[in-house]
Amino acid sequence: MEQIVNTQSEGNDVLLDIKNLTVIYKTDLEIVEAVNDVDLRIKKGSTLGLVGETGAGKTTTALSILRLLPQLTGQIKHGEIFFDGKNLLDHDVRFMQTLRGNRISMVFQDPMTSLNPVLTVREQIAEAIRLHNENILKEDVQRRVDETLAMVGILPQRKNEYPHQFSGGMKQRVVIAMALCCEPELLIADEPTTALDVTIQAQVLSMIRDLRNRLGTSMLMITHDLGIVAKICDDVAVMYAGQIIEAGTKRDIFLGNQHHPYTMGLFGSIPNIDSPVDRLKPIPGLMPDPIKLPKGCVFAPRCEHCLDICRTHRPEKTVNGTHLLRCHLFAPHEGGNGNGTE
Repeated sequence: MEQIVNTQSEGNDVLLDIKNLTVIYKTDLEIVEAVNDVDLRIKKGSTLGLVGETGAGKTTTALSILRLLPQLTGQIKHGEIFFDGKNLLDHDVRFMQTLRGNRISMVFQDPMTSLNPVLTVREQIAEAIRLHNENILKEDVQRRVDETLAMVGILPQRKNEYPHQFSGGMKQRVVIAMALCCEPELLIADEPTTALDVTIQAQVLSMIRDLRNRLGTSMLMITHDLGIVAKICDDVAVMYAGQIIEAGTKRDIFLGNQHHPYTMGLFGSIPNIDSPVDRLKPIPGLMPDPIKLPKGCVFAPRCEHCLDICRTHRPEKTVNGTHLLRCHLFAPHEGGNGNGTE
């Protein structure tokens, strides 16, 4: 599979292509640098896993694609977001309304905040279908509601029930049904299983994977769980403090022998049943304040491999085939040895 972040080569099989995206949140008191010079690429029919800890900028990136940033504070400072060859930043709100829920859908983290408590499940799914199919007959709407519910494993007989009558896992299935009822080309899933217990997580993930394969939908899976990435995704981008610090195919990330120190820290924080240890090895320190990011590498204050240049200069991208790294350790001319954390 081709590099998802390297934007040098173009192709008709690319559905989403984000270039140099920078997003800030601006108030009277401060400017938050939420996303900094991000490149992402998703091919048609493939799934990209966007990995990072809370506050890394993953959700802001997703909201930028749909142009749903807070109007008063959120601002796309510069960059381009191409969807099926069209730059979404060049189009008005009316055009975006035709895309949202139709060609691009999003499953949000908390299903309860995505559902209207005073409307039945049938009414909420039907609303999306009618909105993007103006001349559709009433009986066709109801048929599609039944089909969509059945597709996510909910009996159509329950369509007249309200959200509070469903469990957490079933609510998430309803939200996924709403997102898929118009068979979008791109599904953005923002940590869709975070609020669910482990057993229900596995069921929902299996369902998402099956639906993706059946419908041929491309997907952006936002998560902090590398286990989910291993099961669902084709490509991976690791995000830290608003930057993509490593990206590549799933094979590059999970089986490669060169990794960004932050990625190594993520793997080191995962329990291994084959290697019993007294304590896990967490990443020391905290992510930097996005109001005042470090002058050099954003990970330098927490990195055990930090060089002098890391504190003063931000690293450039180093690309090796399908594997991208943003780290001085992989740039010999900048003070590293070219082998990084190998």
